[in-house]
Amino acid sequence: MKRFLLAGLMAAGLVQGQSGKRVLVYTRTTVTEKSSYVHDNIAASVEALRGIGAAKGFAVDASDDPGVFTREKLREYRAIIFTSTNNEAFTTDEQRQAFQYFIEHGGGLVGLHAATTTEKQWPFFVGVMGGRFARHPKLQKFTVQVVDAHHPATRGMPASFAWEDECYFHDSLSPNLHILLATDPSALDDPDKGKFPDSMVGKVLPLAWTLTRNGSRTFYTALGHQKERYSDPFLVKHIQGGLLWVMGKEK
Repeated sequence: MKRFLLAGLMAAGLVQGQSGKRVLVYTRTTVTEKSSYVHDNIAASVEALRGIGAAKGFAVDASDDPGVFTREKLREYRAIIFTSTNNEAFTTDEQRQAFQYFIEHGGGLVGLHAATTTEKQWPFFVGVMGGRFARHPKLQKFTVQVVDAHHPATRGMPASFAWEDECYFHDSLSPNLHILLATDPSALDDPDKGKFPDSMVGKVLPLAWTLTRNGSRTFYTALGHQKERYSDPFLVKHIQGGLLWVMGKEK
């Protein structure tokens, strides 16, 4: 009996010791009549995140089940990563409350590409993500400017670089954004050029940012529409730096 009790205590200690060494990758896409697009980059992004976890010593769980959003289950995680999720992420208010509790008690949040198309009607989610997707012009090449070259997500990047992607415009931008990457929207091939001033911060269009709120950290990047990008070391390093910063592993 003592042997089993000891084994149980050791197992419990192991679980407790792993607290903060796991992240949850959430991939749910809800198809509606108005919005039925499902990104084909999701599997590739999960694979890239698993590679980051393996290299940096933390476990990566992936799920599209909103049932994972309970206070008890979320205690296992240091950060939640929404990767190209779309429309409603949750099915109940209890799930939303569990997510909000996680964030308000120091849990980290990462948004990749289409994550800002998620829960667009819930002010709390829009607020902690930093903005809400508004639109994008056609896939094209454009110049990305590095606004903060010292952050772990951008360290080592050139001052500007050419990139092909969907250039995301957002509204409801948080006034507390710390912008990492941006572009000049006047240089885009965009028939609606100049019609969305709420997406601008000064004269630039933010593409990646961080946000801190009561001890919780958010990292978001709009880059990564094409699934092939998730095997590109340039994007992987960008995501890795942002994720590790959110987890408190890099400063």
